[in-house]
Amino acid sequence: MRLLRALCLALLALAAPFPAAAGDFGDVAEVTVLPGWRTPQGTHMAALRIRLAPGWKTYWRAPGDAGIPPRFSWEGSRNLAAVRFHWPRPEVHEINGMRSIGYHGELVLPMEFTPASPGEPIRLRAEVEIGVCQEICVPLQAEIAAELVPGGGPDPAITAALAARPATAREAGVAAVSCDIEPIRDGLRLTARIDMPPLGPEEVAVFELSDQSIWISEATGRREGRRLTAASDMVPPSGAPFLLDRSEVRITVLGRGRAVELSGCPSG
Repeated sequence: MRLLRALCLALLALAAPFPAAAGDFGDVAEVTVLPGWRTPQGTHMAALRIRLAPGWKTYWRAPGDAGIPPRFSWEGSRNLAAVRFHWPRPEVHEINGMRSIGYHGELVLPMEFTPASPGEPIRLRAEVEIGVCQEICVPLQAEIAAELVPGGGPDPAITAALAARPATAREAGVAAVSCDIEPIRDGLRLTARIDMPPLGPEEVAVFELSDQSIWISEATGRREGRRLTAASDMVPPSGAPFLLDRSEVRITVLGRGRAVELSGCPSG
């Protein structure tokens, strides 16, 4: 599976992106910024809207072995101190026997910007790379620009996307989470035990780390009553066991139309 994924990504890297002008990917996708509003906390809630042609999909932040992770560079922006993404719950798809996680039709991705100088406009200039897939998967690149001024009001599209976020542990009735870590030849195996109500017959657990250079396998899982057990291998570039900060582990459990996000994985 690792070799197959590497070959897929190598082919994708060689694929020429569709021509793009200001976020327009021709007949495949259109990328725009919804300007949103300045929040009472002084941040600015905006969103990236990706409208896809029929039959095309794009990817979640952890896209699975068949997907292309989205990438953003904000280096050309002004009065921007921080960016926080609020990902709506994604869908799970199978492509040629490999799992991908993402969205079809349209993705509204809320983005919360913290200005360096409160009360002043934020001038966005970003390079965006997204993957889209139909029968083939290709990376698309574009530059977007927007000026986010103080004021504004809630946008229904953004508020709907915020409402579609994964549930928290408390909201989902998670009673306990614990993890075992064991070294393997080229990294670690993390096994999580999650005491929570089932999300349906097609549950999928996804493990994430803040260090995206660490390869994480698709999780294997089994359900026994309220307990979901899921395990993934984690392989760093060094190809050797490494120290894992348990507080950095993020686990998302996905079901049909439902999702739960968990932060941290203490020992049992």
